[in-house]
Amino acid sequence: MKSNKYAIISVMFCFFAMGFVDLVGVASNYVKEDLQLSDSVANFLPSLVFLWFVLFSIPTGVLMNKIGRKKTVLLSLYVTLVALVLPLFGNNLPIMLIAFSLLGIGNAIMQTSLNPLVTCVMQGGNLASTLTFGQFIKAIASFIAPFIAAWGAAAVIPTCGYDWRILFAIFLVIGILATAVLASIEIEEPKAVTANAGLGALFAGAFKLLGTPVVLLSFLGIACHVGIDVGTNTTAPKILMERLGLTLNDAAFATSVYFIGRTIGCFTGSIILKYLKTRTFFLFSVVLMAVAMGMMYVGTDKTLLLAAFAMVGYGNSNIFSMCFANALQAVPEKQNEVSGLMIMGLVGGTIFPAAMGVASDAMGGQIGAVLCMAVGVAYLACYIPKLRN
Repeated sequence: MKSNKYAIISVMFCFFAMGFVDLVGVASNYVKEDLQLSDSVANFLPSLVFLWFVLFSIPTGVLMNKIGRKKTVLLSLYVTLVALVLPLFGNNLPIMLIAFSLLGIGNAIMQTSLNPLVTCVMQGGNLASTLTFGQFIKAIASFIAPFIAAWGAAAVIPTCGYDWRILFAIFLVIGILATAVLASIEIEEPKAVTANAGLGALFAGAFKLLGTPVVLLSFLGIACHVGIDVGTNTTAPKILMERLGLTLNDAAFATSVYFIGRTIGCFTGSIILKYLKTRTFFLFSVVLMAVAMGMMYVGTDKTLLLAAFAMVGYGNSNIFSMCFANALQAVPEKQNEVSGLMIMGLVGGTIFPAAMGVASDAMGGQIGAVLCMAVGVAYLACYIPKLRN
C-alpha cells in the first residue's frame, strides 16, 4: 500500500513537470522584449515546441514497447532538465531555440508515455480520477509560471542575475526532484516487447487512418484546440499591453487567468459529461469560446478582456478529451494507432502561433492573432455534427 502511494506521488510530480511546457507562452513574450523580436519571430518559439509532437509521438510508442513506460518517462524528464538548464547560461536566440526545441521533444515523449504509466499505478474505477487529478497538478505549473517570471523580472535576483529566467531555475529544481523520485520507485508494468513493424510501417499505418473521415476531422479538431490553447497563452498578455498600455510584468498574469478557467473547466467538465450529452457540452464550449473571441476582438476594458481569457480557458478545457474519445470510438480496433495520431494533432501548437504572428505583423496589432484563433473556433463549430453522443 505504501509503495502504491509513493508511486502515485512520483507520477504526480511528473504531471507537474509535464506542465513546464506551458511556460513557453510567457517566456516567448519576455524573449521578444529582451531581444527586440517581431511577433512573427517571437511566436515561432512556442510553435517550435509543438512541432516535435509530429516527429516523436509514434516513435515514443515504439520506444515504450522496447524499454518500458517508466524508463521512457525518465528519458523525457532528462531531456526536459537539459532544456531548463540552457537558458541559465545566456539569453540569446540560439540558446532559446535549442531550449524550446528540447522542451518540446521532452514533452512530446512525456505526453505519450506518462498516461500509460498511470495505468500501472492505478487501475479500475480510480484510473479516471487519477488522470483528472494529474491534469490539475499539470495546470498548477501552467498557472504559476507567469507569476514566477514576473516576480523574477521585477526583483532581478542579485545573487543569480537571471531576472525572469529564474523561472527556469525553479522548475529545474522541481524537475530534478521529480526525476529522482520516479527513479527510486518500483513500478510494476507489462513486460516490454520489441515492435515487429519498423517506423516507416508504423507511420504509414497511422496516416492511413486519416482516410477515415471522423479520425481526420478529430485530428483537425485537436489541432485547433491546441492552437487556441497556445495562442491564447501567448497572445493574452500582448492584448493587455496593446489595449491598456500595461508593461509585460503587469500583463503576464493574463496567462494565469486563462489557466484558471481551463483548470476549473477540467474539473467541472468531468462531472458534467456524466450527465450531459457530449454534443451538447461541446456546443456550449464552442459558443463560450466564440463569444470570448468577440470580446477579445473589440474589448478595451480590463475586466472584459480578463473575462474573455477565462472563458476561452473554460470552453477549450475539454475539447481535447471529447475529440480524442470520438476518434477512439470510431476505430475501436486501432486504438493504439489512433492515440498516436491524435497526439500528433498537437502540431496545431506550431501552426497557429506562427500564423498568428504573421497576421499580427500584417495587421499591425493583435486583432490578427484573434482572427486566427476565431478560425479554429469556427472549425470546431463545424465539427459538432460528427460527434457521437
